[in-house]
Amino acid sequence: MPELPEVEVTRRSFADRIAGGRVEAVRVGKPLRWPLGVTPQALVGRTVTGVRRRGKYLLIDLDQGVLLLHLGMSGSLSFAPSQPQPGAHDHFDLVTTRGVLRLNDPRRFGAVVFAPGEDAAQAVKLLGRLGVEPLSDAFDLDAFHQRLRRRNAPIKQVLLAGDVVVGVGNIYASEALFLARIRPTLRASRISRPRARLLQQAVRDVLARAVERGGSTLRDFSNAHGEAGLFQLDAMVYDRAGQPCRVCGTAVKTIRQGQRATYFCPTCQKP
Repeated sequence: MPELPEVEVTRRSFADRIAGGRVEAVRVGKPLRWPLGVTPQALVGRTVTGVRRRGKYLLIDLDQGVLLLHLGMSGSLSFAPSQPQPGAHDHFDLVTTRGVLRLNDPRRFGAVVFAPGEDAAQAVKLLGRLGVEPLSDAFDLDAFHQRLRRRNAPIKQVLLAGDVVVGVGNIYASEALFLARIRPTLRASRISRPRARLLQQAVRDVLARAVERGGSTLRDFSNAHGEAGLFQLDAMVYDRAGQPCRVCGTAVKTIRQGQRATYFCPTCQKP
């Protein structure tokens, strides 16, 4: 699933190019996770004023309203002056005077939803319960630690939930916990303030490096230029079960948490 770094990399790969484009047509293919919310024709004539990100959502700002776009499990965007005839997995085209933005999503768990504004019910339903942005100044240590203290679930699960801090997906949670030397099974409520500081910085460092490396491509992720990510090549523990830890040489272990694979070093990461 595309996570925060992949979504941010995607945003940067087309945001400047589509800004200022006037919508000339909208094509909707097979139904996605949620309906568009308006007729495609209702978007024609509106102008794209910018593209932002909130968690794993892309917010395409229009001069009237906003499109909330989620890549789901397998979605990807491409942006070009023109696009070939849509294929079986091409489910949304936003045709503008600056180019055509296309959503390809084989599993159709992605979505494009129109909202009159970010405070409208449609947007609040999708964005209202998201946690703080980890790469922003709003990611405050005291608030982070206080919210961890109220959660008795394993720290890996709390990071994945997205209501404390948003966008720390499975790969990046394993990597951040390794960098902070915290065992993923440790209850969040038991994390001290000094360890919370280490984890806060680790989350920021891992996500920032992932953005710099173009995200992670494990199967088919690519940005709007069609370029794959490279962060997975730098992983310290993720997908390295049985291989020696890059720090101490101990074999990396894997366990299942919430039906997701978790990777950690039993020596470097303390419970």
